[in-house]
Amino acid sequence: MNERGRERDENARRRKAMATLAAAPGEMLFEVWRDIDIEIEAKPLRGPETGLVTLRGRIGGGGVPFNFGEATVTRATVKLPTGEIGHSYALGSDKEKASISATIDALWQRAESRAEIETRILAPLRFRLAEADARRSAETAATKVDFFTMVRGED
Repeated sequence: MNERGRERDENARRRKAMATLAAAPGEMLFEVWRDIDIEIEAKPLRGPETGLVTLRGRIGGGGVPFNFGEATVTRATVKLPTGEIGHSYALGSDKEKASISATIDALWQRAESRAEIETRILAPLRFRLAEADARRSAETAATKVDFFTMVRGED
């Protein structure tokens, strides 16, 4: 694989890692972070700070884009002593979640800590998120109503 292919692959894996962090509720992320007990001093470069982003949509997925509201977002950027810079954006106003996510992003970029981050943080988060999704699906399925139409023979 050439250099560009490796970079594209690494960026895709980083996006997947960041998507996992963004999807995890703050409390779930705190538990996993607390359990691994990594001693790291990440210097804040920006934030964490909370603001608004405009949400855009399209009617039917193909119509003219329009602004339909705003959402609260918290962002953070940190720098590790080894020079890696981590970023995060999280829906809501949880500043601690944004800071921890940015730190994990920076640690993930270090080749020597990537495997540990994947196995000790991201894998447990993915497992817990899948469990929560399955539980939610089961609860939803329990309330499912099947409608059917009976045709009478005399018409």
